[in-house]
Amino acid sequence: GCAQDKGDGVAELTKCCAHELSALLESRAVSAAQLMRETLERIAQANGAVNAIVSLRDEDALMAEAAAADDTPRRGWLHGIPMAVKNLTETAGIATSHGSLLYADHVPAVDDLLAVRLKAAGAIIIGKTNTPEFGLGSHSYNPVHGVTRNPYDTSRSAGGSSGGAGAALAARLVCVADGSDVMGSLRNPAAWNNVYGMRPSHGLVPAEPVGEMFLHRLFTIGPMARTPQDLASLLETMAGAAPDQPLGASFVAGDVSGTLTGKRIGWLADWGGAYPMEPGLLDLAGAALDDLAGLGAIIEAVPPPMSAAALWESWVTLRSWAISRAHRENYDDPARRALLKPELIWEIETGQGHSLADIDRASAIRSDWFRCAAQLFQSYDALVLPTTQVWPFPAEWHWPKEIVGRPMDTYHRWMEVVIPAGLIGLPCVNLPAGFGNLGLPGGIQLIGPRNADLSLLEMAQAYHQATDWPGTRPPAV
Repeated sequence: GCAQDKGDGVAELTKCCAHELSALLESRAVSAAQLMRETLERIAQANGAVNAIVSLRDEDALMAEAAAADDTPRRGWLHGIPMAVKNLTETAGIATSHGSLLYADHVPAVDDLLAVRLKAAGAIIIGKTNTPEFGLGSHSYNPVHGVTRNPYDTSRSAGGSSGGAGAALAARLVCVADGSDVMGSLRNPAAWNNVYGMRPSHGLVPAEPVGEMFLHRLFTIGPMARTPQDLASLLETMAGAAPDQPLGASFVAGDVSGTLTGKRIGWLADWGGAYPMEPGLLDLAGAALDDLAGLGAIIEAVPPPMSAAALWESWVTLRSWAISRAHRENYDDPARRALLKPELIWEIETGQGHSLADIDRASAIRSDWFRCAAQLFQSYDALVLPTTQVWPFPAEWHWPKEIVGRPMDTYHRWMEVVIPAGLIGLPCVNLPAGFGNLGLPGGIQLIGPRNADLSLLEMAQAYHQATDWPGTRPPAV
């Protein structure tokens, strides 16, 4: 919340959630110019320590845009609210590097659909949030903008690939943020930054009408925020049909106050030991489950519903095949290939080695898991897994090479716990779950059946009203 003030009766606006700011702006209790000024002051104060926002626009231009917002009719609920967009989304006139040296000087001429929709709702785009190169990996470092650090411990990673967004939210640089998720990129950084991140149901939020648009999309854009109500409203802004592409469906947020009373929740823990976990993470998840139970939810342990090895095989096959197709041109040009990170080259070469039979088998496993999960959701309103298998690790690492002695055989194996929801496009919200022994945050994944986005957000909001970890434990940065 933003009830705190500096002693002069003025709320510290950067502490507010987006809904509070929207109401203050609508009532003209504060101006967009005042909000922009406080936002830029906060960025000047804290962004140097975390490197969450990159390509920040000129201060005079931003102040002029905020003043113009004060003088024009409200366009939508984000009217006059500063936002930084993930550095994988093209924004007209703002450098968009995708974290790659190939695009270090790339300034798009037109906005991607997401930026168009945010602006239509009134948001003022101030810059970009940092991401790993082409969004690959769950640690936000790249050769263009450097590494994003965790506001709770700046020696540690903020996660990824929406790490800049997660750190910016936690550090009160922005009140709401977009992210995208193939392999936990809306969830892992939310957990590590003590905020909410939502992977919406596959098909709600359209992407871009480029390239091949029909085959097994693993990717989705989604919202991040410090309250589930803000998640819901941002999802409404992002969602909706787009005439030039097959995905997109409307979502109406409304008031997401709900209850957990009588909700049946299945606890999948570490998937029968298949997912190694650093010490303390399962305990943290257990404490969050106790909170859910205290709010009336019925928690039951669920044995592994399907082979984790089969899910991994399907995932790695489909992901590497999709990435190899998307980056074929960069790989085929030796000069461009020399500027790609090793993990991307590994994805491309792995993907190029797959036969049609491999893809068919991976898709069959995926289909089996969808049917299996649909059966589970006849008994449960939601399923829960820990959001991460490790705590935030040292910022200078590329990725963890082992978890409790178990070697990680790929650069992304340590994030395997996010695959069950992502592989079949289920809606999933990271709930902040508190802090471990080192004062580092963690979270749990609340997973719902397909298109149960609203009921999932209602459960998340009930949990938030009882716990409010983002408000209770802001970082000291």
